[in-house]
Amino acid sequence: MMNATQTLEQMKQLRLQGMYQAYNAQLELPMNQQLQGHDLIAYLVQSEEQNRSNEKTAYYLKLAKLRLPVTIEQIDCSPGRNLTKQQLAVLTSSDYINQGQNILITGATGCGKSHLACALGHHACLMGFKTTYLNMNRLIEKVTLSKLDGSYIKLLNHLERQTLIILDDFGLAPMTQEIRLTLLQLLEDRYGKKSIIVTSQLPVAKWHEYLNDPTLADAILDRLTANAHRVELKGESLRRRNK
Repeated sequence: MMNATQTLEQMKQLRLQGMYQAYNAQLELPMNQQLQGHDLIAYLVQSEEQNRSNEKTAYYLKLAKLRLPVTIEQIDCSPGRNLTKQQLAVLTSSDYINQGQNILITGATGCGKSHLACALGHHACLMGFKTTYLNMNRLIEKVTLSKLDGSYIKLLNHLERQTLIILDDFGLAPMTQEIRLTLLQLLEDRYGKKSIIVTSQLPVAKWHEYLNDPTLADAILDRLTANAHRVELKGESLRRRNK
């Protein structure tokens, strides 16, 4: 008959880390407090499932490379910020992701656009959605390098596999024809299937002018703004307030 030490060793060999930790914790309890039979099996299986879920979340957060380590609980909802708890509740349900809808976050510099976008990205990872964060300068850099080394299609395929993409600081850097075409391709690949969160200091009404190509601007904005959730943040700069 196998003893507890052998069982623990087998759990370790099978990489059942959640079970291993839970069973080890049980063995450290007095005999009269240890779970038995079906209760013990259920507890070990639940512990393994929880551990795998935690590991998956940690892995997704690592891949997402979110600029700020912010959680939804840290988001300030108030009339002064023009963000209600009801709005945030809609944005933290998985409905917008499941329906391939976008979120457009606008507001003055320092008002917390990236803060909110990263919190939504963090929440998406918790819900098991592959997420990637890019500010626009980083996207431009990636596209330029991939064109040079022949990995452009590989880059597009990688981005297409992400359930949620965060594009931060849209509208700060001048946009070349190459980036406009990439953005259109990205939106075309994802339309109605996968989501994008865009943050910008420019109000949405100015995006057409910023894109500076009427035909492409029409195509890009048609795909970006259709059925999108819009958040116009207001209030004082969070950076100044924190200082």
